[in-house]
Amino acid sequence: MEKLSIDEAAQKLGVSKEAIHNRIRRKSLRAVVEDGIKYVILEEDAPKQASKSSGAKESDRYTNFLEEQNGKLQKRVELLEGETRALRDQKEQLHIDEKRRIEQIYRDKDLQLKSIVEAIRLALPSQHIEAELSEANSTDAYMVETSEFISLKKWLKKRGVSEKKSKKVQKDLFLRSKDDGRIITIGKKCYIDPLKYDYSDILPF
Repeated sequence: MEKLSIDEAAQKLGVSKEAIHNRIRRKSLRAVVEDGIKYVILEEDAPKQASKSSGAKESDRYTNFLEEQNGKLQKRVELLEGETRALRDQKEQLHIDEKRRIEQIYRDKDLQLKSIVEAIRLALPSQHIEAELSEANSTDAYMVETSEFISLKKWLKKRGVSEKKSKKVQKDLFLRSKDDGRIITIGKKCYIDPLKYDYSDILPF
């Protein structure tokens, strides 16, 4: 019985180290581990048995060939699996990058749209902006500075003027407001100061 290293056993049996490892895994060879080193235990008649006939040698060579090919194929499979994982990771990263790029495009578009809206808002005359305010807010804002002015619509309503006539009077005074300093307009609403001014020449009431 001999105790040989993997290299020594491969040389003695005329096979590769991979073949020795395969035989150990198949338990056709006995092995022991001493001080962290694996040794192969060969029986004394092992070499003689290996050289009994040319047929046995040919069988061993064929077995070794298959074992070597199997080892190469195993390494190839591991390499392909690694490449597949790498390609899968690259594909996933591409999807993530594309998603982020599209999200950034939408964010940029939103910012551009907000900038355009803000530019339009700033470009509009203040009169148009005030016209969008509710009647109560517009009136209150104006009354802070001119407490004696009153909405023409309210003034006509208090005097029982019909809605149809009221609209006509408001329209006429709105057109005259450009040339008549007694009439104040905010948006499309008219304001008058009946305590300070006489409107008998333009109001039939």
